[in-house]
Amino acid sequence: MSNNFETLDPEIGFTSAVITDPQRFVGRSELVESSMRAVNSASSLIAVFGKRGVGKSSLLRQVQLLANGDYNIATRAGLHHIIPKSKRTYYTVFYTCDSTIRSIDDLLLRLCTDTDPVDGLLRLVPDKGKELQEFSRSVAENSAVDLKLLKWGAKGEDAEKYSANLKADTVQTFRNFCSSVVGHNNKIWSKRDGLLIFLDEFDVIEDKGGIGSLIKSMSSANLKFAISGIADDLSSLIDDHASIDRLIEQGYAHVIPMSSEETKLIFETASSLYGGKLIVTDEVVSRIHEVSMGYPYFAQLIGKRCVEVANSAGTNTIDIDILNRVLEEVAVGKAFPVLEQKFQRAVGDSEGRALLLTLLAEENISINDVDGGISLKAVRSAAQELEIEHMDQLVPRLIDRKFGPALVRKQDQRGTYEFLDPVLRAYVRLRK
Repeated sequence: MSNNFETLDPEIGFTSAVITDPQRFVGRSELVESSMRAVNSASSLIAVFGKRGVGKSSLLRQVQLLANGDYNIATRAGLHHIIPKSKRTYYTVFYTCDSTIRSIDDLLLRLCTDTDPVDGLLRLVPDKGKELQEFSRSVAENSAVDLKLLKWGAKGEDAEKYSANLKADTVQTFRNFCSSVVGHNNKIWSKRDGLLIFLDEFDVIEDKGGIGSLIKSMSSANLKFAISGIADDLSSLIDDHASIDRLIEQGYAHVIPMSSEETKLIFETASSLYGGKLIVTDEVVSRIHEVSMGYPYFAQLIGKRCVEVANSAGTNTIDIDILNRVLEEVAVGKAFPVLEQKFQRAVGDSEGRALLLTLLAEENISINDVDGGISLKAVRSAAQELEIEHMDQLVPRLIDRKFGPALVRKQDQRGTYEFLDPVLRAYVRLRK
């Protein structure tokens, strides 16, 4: 055990959760700058997209702070010189979509009924001296969903607006709610410029038809939207993207893997959060950047496990020996159970499939590769050398949704695939 050793809580320095604290958010200065400009533009849509594990949700949460007038993240990114003297501030709604939301009606119904006290829309809808007593859904003759707001508890200008049944669809109810927020809350709180609605994990919505048109029609100086999701470009994030192209000129944020300097900032920040008690050697940081392929989620996972192993070894220094112990655990599937489960589901009990997946993970690898295309043809000769038999029969499970999938076909390139989760790709490269 080293002198002055102190057991460290891994959660203090590293996290695999979405980063909401600006003190923990590092790098991405160009994206923070473009986000600042979009927040302070009267009508821009903010769109954040990229691969899994690259930090989209964390960036979106930082944009929410900017919208609330908190520019700590801009100062930390060295952008204090371009912080506007007169900042636009917003009331914000933050909603994380899930796969049970199948359409625009489903999404708007969720937003209109979300009672989250910090991020929900209903907390901002006029309710001072009133009580929302009932929401009900009924099916009209035309089979369209009708959302009715039946009764507000007190009278007054705002109360009368909502006291009668709102015999309208969810779109109109959502419009009414949004139009009421700014004027009402500006009577109570310090004045803000508008309402900004954040929709995270937007890509999971099955039918996104019409959402682009709705965003275009509703966006104004008083209402702005920000969306985030897994995508290679805007067109794969929003089906009717042509409707909103003009809105997105200043709010375009394509999040790619971190540079080596940004990965280094993760560990410098962790050391600072531990009051300087944690030491991580440059060799370790460089190696973690390499094996994580620049994905901050995986770098954070490795950093957390390194602290745990260092605690067991009685040291506060993460050197290459500590890291190698962690990588040995990864190699045999003992370090990260969630990633190991994904690996096992993909390969099943086939050693040949596990070898094939490893070959695919190693193919065409580049730390700057954000496209990730992998050709089966390119690994065929290597597969034959490893005596992987019937390679084409091993692939179907890897692309079967019941087992992940681990791979998805590249629509524009025949015989080419990519890892659905690039963090799994990084994991497979370390797995034996």
